[in-house]
Amino acid sequence: MRGVGLRLAEVACRLANVSGAEMIGNLPEPTVEGIEVTLTQMSTQVPRWMVNHPREPMMGESPHYIGPDLETRRRDDVNQMKMIRSYRGVRHERGQKVRGQRTRSNGRTGMAAGVIKKTAKEAAAAASKEESAPAAPATPAPAAKKE
Repeated sequence: MRGVGLRLAEVACRLANVSGAEMIGNLPEPTVEGIEVTLTQMSTQVPRWMVNHPREPMMGESPHYIGPDLETRRRDDVNQMKMIRSYRGVRHERGQKVRGQRTRSNGRTGMAAGVIKKTAKEAAAAASKEESAPAAPATPAPAAKKE
């Protein structure tokens, strides 16, 4: 499940008093519901550094998003950065590295640099040869012989 890694799953099992080695299909329904409740209340039961959204300036709390809520929240955060035209938002828009990685030799997207240039030169040379050569009159093809 997105938003629940190994560490958080282990903590949730301990808080719900469930063995971490037990398969979820083998657990009774009330125990599974208890784990779900534990996961939804995770932000109040674990330290702030353990949640996946530690700073929420609008709400003033540190929520932990799980499943599709996590994907929706990340998309909203990126769109907000794009709207306010922050450095990270502009990098997201352009499809470039966001977290300070180097881009000179790695992370190139789109066309290959050297190969395209070489083929473009060859195509330009072939086109110039065709233009400089006079047009030869068209000769009819020989008729096929019947046997």
